[in-house]
Amino acid sequence: MAMVTVVTENVPDRLRGRLAVWLLEVRAGVYVGSVSRRIREMIWEQVGKLAEDGNVVMAWSTNTESGFDFVTYGSNRRMPIDLDGLRLVKFSPSTI
Repeated sequence: MAMVTVVTENVPDRLRGRLAVWLLEVRAGVYVGSVSRRIREMIWEQVGKLAEDGNVVMAWSTNTESGFDFVTYGSNRRMPIDLDGLRLVKFSPSTI
């Protein structure tokens, strides 16, 4: 089991309710819990089906160099990149 954090923005209530089945909502749109890999992958599948135009990031503890890994869904100024095997976040310029 690994510690998992999910942060949502502008997602439908039905996804928020689905996340609350497996994780604890500690702040609006911020969910944490300890789940197996299988459950984590099933949660991410639900994100893909239910997030619509929102955006979501899921991070979990693992035995990588940084001690965690993450995936993102939807449009956001912060985009994950891989630099020599290290996962980093690239900030896109503001469109304002």
